[in-house]
Amino acid sequence: MITEKLIQQRLEKLPHRSAGYKQLIRELGLRGPDRRELEDKLAEMVARGKLVLTGRDRYSLPAEAADRNLVVGRLSVHRDGYGFVTPENRDLSARLGGDVFISPPEIGSAMHGDQVLVELKDKDNDNRRDGRSEGRILRVMSRAQTTVVGVFHRGQRANFVHPMDERVTSDIIIPRGLERPPANVPEMEVPSDRQAFSIEPVDNSGRTRAPRSTPDRVIGDEAHRRQWEDLEGLVVEVEITHWPTATADAKGRVIEILGYEDDFGVDVEIVIRKHHLPHRFPLSVLAEAQAVEAVIPQRELRRRRDFRDLPIVTIDGETARDFDDAVTVARLDDGNYQLQVHIADVAHYVTEESPTDREARWRGTSVYFPDRAIPMLPVELSTGICTLRPHVDRLVMSCIMEIDRSGEIVGYQLCPGVIRSAERMTYTDVALILDGDTGARQRYAPLVEVFKLMEELALILAEKRERRGSIDFDLPEPVIEFDEHGLMRGVTRSERNIAHRIIEEFMLAANESVASYLEGKRIASLYRVHHKPDGKRVLDFETIAAGFGYSLGVGPLPVDRFRPRADRRASRGTGRHARDVEVPRDVHIVPRMYQKLTKKIEGKPEERILSYLMLRSLSQARYSEVNEGHFALAASTYTHFTSPIRRYPDLTVHRILKEVLAESAEETDGGALIGTGGPVMQHYPPKAAAETKTRSGSPTDAASASVGVHPASPYAKPGHHGRRAGRDDGDHTALGSQGGDVGEPLGGPIPQEVLHEIADDTSFTERRADEAERDLLEWKKVKFMQERLGEDFDGLIVSVTKFGLFVELNELFIEGLVPLFTLMDDRYTYHENTRQLIGQRSKRTFSIGDRVRVLVDRIDPVQHKIQFALLEELPSRAQRRHRKS
Repeated sequence: MITEKLIQQRLEKLPHRSAGYKQLIRELGLRGPDRRELEDKLAEMVARGKLVLTGRDRYSLPAEAADRNLVVGRLSVHRDGYGFVTPENRDLSARLGGDVFISPPEIGSAMHGDQVLVELKDKDNDNRRDGRSEGRILRVMSRAQTTVVGVFHRGQRANFVHPMDERVTSDIIIPRGLERPPANVPEMEVPSDRQAFSIEPVDNSGRTRAPRSTPDRVIGDEAHRRQWEDLEGLVVEVEITHWPTATADAKGRVIEILGYEDDFGVDVEIVIRKHHLPHRFPLSVLAEAQAVEAVIPQRELRRRRDFRDLPIVTIDGETARDFDDAVTVARLDDGNYQLQVHIADVAHYVTEESPTDREARWRGTSVYFPDRAIPMLPVELSTGICTLRPHVDRLVMSCIMEIDRSGEIVGYQLCPGVIRSAERMTYTDVALILDGDTGARQRYAPLVEVFKLMEELALILAEKRERRGSIDFDLPEPVIEFDEHGLMRGVTRSERNIAHRIIEEFMLAANESVASYLEGKRIASLYRVHHKPDGKRVLDFETIAAGFGYSLGVGPLPVDRFRPRADRRASRGTGRHARDVEVPRDVHIVPRMYQKLTKKIEGKPEERILSYLMLRSLSQARYSEVNEGHFALAASTYTHFTSPIRRYPDLTVHRILKEVLAESAEETDGGALIGTGGPVMQHYPPKAAAETKTRSGSPTDAASASVGVHPASPYAKPGHHGRRAGRDDGDHTALGSQGGDVGEPLGGPIPQEVLHEIADDTSFTERRADEAERDLLEWKKVKFMQERLGEDFDGLIVSVTKFGLFVELNELFIEGLVPLFTLMDDRYTYHENTRQLIGQRSKRTFSIGDRVRVLVDRIDPVQHKIQFALLEELPSRAQRRHRKS
């Protein structure tokens, strides 16, 4: 059998640690069907980043490719034509200082989202002012998108589709005869790279038939009810049949007609296809979901703890349909609290490697739009048997925590259970009860005391997190209001009440307990990690905050200075010196610094803008198989456990937990297996449990969490490789705990290579969903403002650039640009050090945080951008100081 380890070991012994396909056949002595197996294994290793395809048929280890200035990563294209490649190897990305810049001529035939092989132009990393590496694309490794959504146009020579995604910079040529979908094209399309996930028969084009009325449809059939005589100006979806080259645009065929851009509901369909969101379930998935038994067998109930007689409730929004979590609180005899968090046991119904599981992993997350959603699971599961409806029996995974009066989790139990929710509560109703509303208290009289205890405990948990330095940005979020016809009526501020805080605190406690339990037993799992902010972002924030008289308190920031080679060349013979560029080094910063500043600005006029800028300075949280702590929560270990209906990582953690309980539960209660642990002690930054040397000789610190003592993992068997087995960095240091030796390899039911793939895939699908939700929200805002051209509003300057001011309208959360060329009273120049526009003659200053009055001047319906004109300016801070003096 040909394994990854065998191929890697053979490549390690060869010159330059690389070889061609035929050379590997000779080296491994393969014959017959083994050659095909080798070809498939090489393709799989390239797709997973274990090997790099450096030539037409030549494979190298990633470390060797990096030594040869070759990088494999994902291309992100800007609408202006240039792009950035994010290296797949995180260590390499850190060494390069981030993404690799690709100029427009060097992109070639690559398109946005493609996996590409890049050759770095400058190994010394000093050829750009921002310190980024620059490169050129040698080859497209794999294509990210086979379809494009755009507007159809008829041309003199050929018809074409202009993509609505600005990152797809070239038109798609539509040859004659391919302008309309064939009459026999079925309703459902399955991309070719998903054929392996479907058990339905597919033809060579990768299609399979699904009924038009399947319950996973996002909207109705508005676009299908009309017969389109002329396609000019219609939005269509195109399948790419020929990829672009250096001299020719891409070609394709129309596979779906969506309608006109302004038709009702078409905007959602466009966003779905623009961001390539899977939105139709394969027939095999629908059949599997419909076959699930609604009645819970008695034998299953005997294997679970029975919580059906307790006052357990769900608390969600008014429009929610999938209820993942249910909670209750009781006071113990010693004055401590017992918090019960019960999470839908999705893993019981969605078995590993089933068609539903593969589809759920492909989707990664549910996507929520203002008026509809794309679920991760079919509705038979997501709003049916899995959701915790009131007054019916539901299977759950339960986390029972004992919490003392200071908010510390002194012990916990994890077990499978069965509940019968007493009520389906909303945030609004719970808030009314706690505010003393007579009607609400009479309606829910048996539960009033439980809600009072919930509020009491939630406030204690919040105080505990504040003591350890957790950051809590209470930023308002926009909520779109619709009229009875489904049209946008306005944008309002979201209301966040005590009920939201109750659920947030309870879910955080459960997630921390599960993460501590699995880490304490040395089980390989998925973690939610959040790195400390990048030095450059901290420097940028400190510069702006200083203008308001605030600071994070990080002290002088160490910087590296260099002169870009391009600037040195440009300055030769001019008598001028090239300007030094400052790049911040790694800075010492802890969450408490952010927390203290948040308290300082609370209630101040500048709170909104500084909180927004602080949030922007933080890095983005992601999933990882390596526990690196959570900066914003000031937590040394954290995972996602509480939303398995809508997040695949939570479903993965459920599976791991259930397997661990089956193998090594600490207690039993009848037929129920129970895991126990505690106390849960969180701290940030994580304490170093071990330090080893990698092959390169650099020390690697590993974080540890102080959790209860657990026996060594039953999965840690002799010969099992550690947390990073198979990685080219050679670091097998695992996270320490109080149980087992520090150097003991991690074990678990899911191999770490698979967890690494799940972490990367779900981090990507999460970002994709966020981008789609944000894209549609901005589009609807633009539509809303089209009816308000010429009206004026008060706003706040949220960003200052060399080409103008970005202003956010008060209370509407709508942002637009005041272009620099529209400021006619003076000649303004941009001062990068202070992030200001300053008039050369009048010295008038525009700074972040200044309040202005603007007029809605222009709407760009194509790019969905709003342009403002400055109507009148309220005095800026600098002007006010000048007048006082």
